[in-house]
Amino acid sequence: MEQWQKDLVEIVETVADEVERFFLGMSEMVDAFFELTEEITEQAPNLITEVDQYLQDLAEPMLEAYWELEDIVTDIDPGFPYSVEPTSEKNPACIGCTHYHGQVYGGNLLVCAMHPHGCEDENCPDWEKSVEEEWRVRS
Repeated sequence: MEQWQKDLVEIVETVADEVERFFLGMSEMVDAFFELTEEITEQAPNLITEVDQYLQDLAEPMLEAYWELEDIVTDIDPGFPYSVEPTSEKNPACIGCTHYHGQVYGGNLLVCAMHPHGCEDENCPDWEKSVEEEWRVRS
């Protein structure tokens, strides 16, 4: 056999040995991975139970404090405007009026530009039918 043939056979044998070593190493890694996942799977229910109990223990005092505060504080201003509709008890003269604004700012209701605190009479001299009211009457 010539030298180049001997070198080629030696290279092929070296590559085969390296590939075999690579796959043996991979096989060991896969086995270790499966062993680790089996251990985690066995411990997972206990871990989940412990974490759940820890979160409950952590959240319970905060929730109790929250419920106690909710009982104490009932009139909280959310800090941003919100709408209030006129009713027969509050601002009955404004029901169906196009000028009604009905927004609460900093705890103060702005009824409309002409009567910021609402009309004191049952009939407002500035009352005008709103477009929504006209549609309701027509249909």
